[in-house]
Amino acid sequence: MAEYRPQEALPSGDYPPPSKEENIDVYNGPDEHTSLHRGLHARHITMIAIGGAIGTGLIIGTGAALARAGPGSILISYSIVGFLVYLVMCALGEMATWLPQASGFTGYATRFCDPALGFALGYTYWFKYIIVTPNQLTAAALVIQYWVPREKVNPGVFIAVFLVVIVCINYFGVRFFGEIEFWLSSFKVVVIVGVIILSLVLALGGGPDGDRKGFRYWKDPGAFATYIHSGDSGRFLAFWSTIVTATFAYLGTELVGVTVGEAQNPRKTIPRAIKLTFYRILFFYVLSVLLLGMLVPYNSRDLVFANNRANSASASPYVVAIKLSGINGLPGVLNGCILLFVFSASNSDLYIATRTIYGLAVDGKAPRILARTDARGVPIYALGLSSLFALLAFMSVSDDSRTVFLYFVNLVTIFGLLTWISILVTHIYFVRARRAQGIADHQLVYRAPLGVAGSYGALFMCILIAIFKNYTVFVYSNTYGRFDYKNFITGYLGIPLYIIMIFGYKWYTKTTGVKPELADFYGGKKAIDDEEEEYLARKAAKGKGSQRGWFYRTFIGWLF
Repeated sequence: MAEYRPQEALPSGDYPPPSKEENIDVYNGPDEHTSLHRGLHARHITMIAIGGAIGTGLIIGTGAALARAGPGSILISYSIVGFLVYLVMCALGEMATWLPQASGFTGYATRFCDPALGFALGYTYWFKYIIVTPNQLTAAALVIQYWVPREKVNPGVFIAVFLVVIVCINYFGVRFFGEIEFWLSSFKVVVIVGVIILSLVLALGGGPDGDRKGFRYWKDPGAFATYIHSGDSGRFLAFWSTIVTATFAYLGTELVGVTVGEAQNPRKTIPRAIKLTFYRILFFYVLSVLLLGMLVPYNSRDLVFANNRANSASASPYVVAIKLSGINGLPGVLNGCILLFVFSASNSDLYIATRTIYGLAVDGKAPRILARTDARGVPIYALGLSSLFALLAFMSVSDDSRTVFLYFVNLVTIFGLLTWISILVTHIYFVRARRAQGIADHQLVYRAPLGVAGSYGALFMCILIAIFKNYTVFVYSNTYGRFDYKNFITGYLGIPLYIIMIFGYKWYTKTTGVKPELADFYGGKKAIDDEEEEYLARKAAKGKGSQRGWFYRTFIGWLF
């Protein structure tokens, strides 16, 4: 396995000139065919960041959490985990703005902490997304069954259509992908804003029933439900189960760290995306779950029925709220919106999988051919390999294999938490190394507001969630008795696999951790600095921009 080598500038000391489309290559080595193009604008980065966090987990998954724990629990849990996500993003942003390299956070782990951590992080993250991508395609087929039952048209037909479309979007270059994902994410935002406004109107009595609900359901049946046990212990177990639900609803927000290698002027766009993520989390998640708790009592029979449905509008607690308020006809519209949510998720998931294995190849931790790109800067071999795994979606055509596939998905969801843990550990080592080398805080383009203390606190919380996320496997059930061994294996196997990859890599390559005083802060940095100056010079030559751009940034940019 190849050792890590710092990025260096070209032998001539120059940087490859921008292409005709004014994209700038990220130089990753002596082969000019291993470079990405910086085709993602600021608006692409900010929308991809929030689009990664808005999905079926918010519009569907909140229903199960509400029924299990009550409105007070989900409000607190989504607020806590939202702040946790912000700390992870800040830690990532501090490193990404210092050195916006194409290999993303796997490269930072290699450079500042330990090559073994970079290896394990990269492969677990890639493994997560090559499984999540076909899972989203499966979800799309389930959503379409709302209109076309599987007895009439085989779900494999729709899976094939969606797969071809997302492969084409990813193949046609990062600029095309960024534009598509920008509009899909914008549509997500419009839908969520519409749902929030409608929920507020219904809570204030603006629905057909004219019922001003307010916080009635916080009193009866109450703000906190019990789960497994009665009393305070039952309320705590219910609350903790929503912490886990909220965590997986937020997974994917960190994908902005994968885009740094293709972002224009990343030292400005990445901090902006991170800052706006905090406000969007408050608006989209915290406000929406607050309003949901005002509209639907946690013991509603309709809510119980919805949680037993598949990934369709019938499963959304917001549809339950709409029905309870006497509005008909919206479920079909919302189902169409959910279909676009799932399509957007599968599209961005394939992008992440491709760039992750590409970054591993650039660092010498995957076959070198996967680092090769075409003239548009698309890592076509990495895309081809990641697309092959998307064929796993066809397993859902058979009912028997679908059960196995669901266990497989449960196996890799732990890798999302392990990614956050790895980012936080890398940031702690990053801070320790820059202090050892005398790099002051004022030299940073962006600094995490709570510094290394925030990373330590978030790390503790992430480890706690990872350990106790499947605590229900130890609770008695009629199916498995006192120990649910199947969900135990699939829920926790990811942790020993992750540890085996770290120590296996260290044993095979005989590598050691990066010493703080020897961490490479400047390899490849000069080329990126020169590129940034060139980009800013071209932008200045074009003028300061229009009044419309100022209006967008000031009044609309925080939302879209």
